[in-house]
Amino acid sequence: MKATTQFAVVLVTAPDLKTARRLARSALRARLVACANLVSRIESHYWWRGKLESSAEVLIVFKTARARLAALEKRVLAAHPYDTPEFVVLPVRSGAAKYLKWLGESVRG
Repeated sequence: MKATTQFAVVLVTAPDLKTARRLARSALRARLVACANLVSRIESHYWWRGKLESSAEVLIVFKTARARLAALEKRVLAAHPYDTPEFVVLPVRSGAAKYLKWLGESVRG
């Protein structure tokens, strides 16, 4: 394991697989992320405008460099169909050295 502070995992939910794929490919083509995992068929329960809601969604798990977060957020929010898209950043504190090296090389433009 190698300690790091330069990488992050970003969670974004999308209403369907087509939207999730479009967001993932856009971020990948722009070299804003090294990887995007699409976790389909999740069930989300949440408060929205004072009411308890639930819906089927797709979770996108982006792996990126912290230096690319602002550009990734801008791209995702501009292209996302939701009024208030989820964009949650989790810091990566450590990981396999070889994986972290690949991640860093993959997001360099």
